[in-house]
Amino acid sequence: MDQEITVNPHPAGCSHVNGFKVDNWKQNLRVIYQCFVWSGSVETRKRKAKSCICHLCGAHLNRLHSCLHCVFFGCFSKKHIHEHAKNKRHNLAIDLLYGGIYCFVCQDYIYDKDMEQIAKEEQRKAWKLQGIGEKYSMWEPTKRELELLRHNPKRRKITANCTIGLRGLINLGNTCFMNCIVQALTHTPLLRDFFLSDRHKCEMQSNSCLVCEMSQLFQEFYSGHRSPHIPFRLLHLVWTHARHLAGYEQQDAHEFLIAALDVLHRHCKGDDNGKKANNPNHCSCIIDQIFTGGLQSDVTCQVCHGVSTTIDPFWDISLDLPGSSTPFWPLSPGSDGSVVNGDSHPSGATTLTDCLRRFTRPEHLGSSAKIKCSGCHSYQESTKQLTMKRLPIVACFHLKVNLRFRHHIAYSDKESRMNGQYQQPVDSLNNDNKYSLFAVVNHQGTLESGHYTTFIRQHKDQWFKCDDAIITKASIKDVLDSEGYLLFYHKQFLEYE
Repeated sequence: MDQEITVNPHPAGCSHVNGFKVDNWKQNLRVIYQCFVWSGSVETRKRKAKSCICHLCGAHLNRLHSCLHCVFFGCFSKKHIHEHAKNKRHNLAIDLLYGGIYCFVCQDYIYDKDMEQIAKEEQRKAWKLQGIGEKYSMWEPTKRELELLRHNPKRRKITANCTIGLRGLINLGNTCFMNCIVQALTHTPLLRDFFLSDRHKCEMQSNSCLVCEMSQLFQEFYSGHRSPHIPFRLLHLVWTHARHLAGYEQQDAHEFLIAALDVLHRHCKGDDNGKKANNPNHCSCIIDQIFTGGLQSDVTCQVCHGVSTTIDPFWDISLDLPGSSTPFWPLSPGSDGSVVNGDSHPSGATTLTDCLRRFTRPEHLGSSAKIKCSGCHSYQESTKQLTMKRLPIVACFHLKVNLRFRHHIAYSDKESRMNGQYQQPVDSLNNDNKYSLFAVVNHQGTLESGHYTTFIRQHKDQWFKCDDAIITKASIKDVLDSEGYLLFYHKQFLEYE
């Protein structure tokens, strides 16, 4: 149930900032934002890359913070900045990635009107230097909206039992393939945060932009309405911009996902023909920020051992399973496949680890697929190995099973690490590569007469089954026991729920 709470529109803020606000504190804070946080120019970005390291361990990552009282950089994750604050009694530090001010007395990030104003001004300057301008300007309440906040201080609080964000979708005639992907996308944490913060600035005609329709769809999902939504406009736009999906025949959900991401990617750039967005490697749209990874292919000559490397963008990884057209065997060394990240599974069950290990193993191309080696200057046999050069925020796995055979793959709701070649779960200082399962698309039947459903995660630990217009509560066991067709994982440290 939703609860009513009262919010003060004028937060008092932190009193400990007064010790910092002396002499030329505003100019000093501006210099810190310019040089070490936003870094608008090429020179300041180079300076930040060279100088912003932890003064205790030398790390660049681990949520680096800078002391506001002296020249000291320290890791927040390893609490090196905390040690400095305690020893020197320097109470304030600034997050060098997001620009937030942290108070070690309050033990929280704090708000100060004057500091916030300086942060916004310097961020706009940096955006201008980078050529971004006002395209990604932050939302700020108008005077009218502030007045409404003053006179209506009660807000809705999202509680553990809240159903906001859960909404069924009407099947418009064999459109379960679309409905299941829409459910997965609308429950993608970072994509949801983007659309609900009104970040999309349309550069197309609004009645033809799929991104605008997705923005409206998010508003519908999180409006609090419980009646099923009719996605007729979304279907029309998909038919218009991805004509191979037009018609009322059953379509493949994986094919729809890729087509939808492609159209969203093109419309984010304001060009339906994709002329401005034909290179995902150099695209900063929200779709590529969240879904695009880099797949590295290394081809090694068997004669001179020279290596030819290419890196291609990817939105998903297709993995072979037993019953697919490609031979398969378990690959977890010294294991019968009964444990995945601490979870027990039937002995002999194929695991997601097995699939990823197989995907990244070297493959001998053979005499029928010789390549011309740049070192030997002749056609030679070679081996090919795929690795993940850059990991996406959302990792989507497409399980390529032959629908004539039943299958079960053992996967976990917490995949602990993906780093190049898939590795078994290990303790790592870098938690950035830990993923959480948040959506599973299932398929029953055949492609011609089958049906798609989705399991989606709400509030970190609650699962629901979405079957077109019907949404029912599910358990994690229901999810893990299902025969997943598409698995969606989200980087844990970027989930804000």
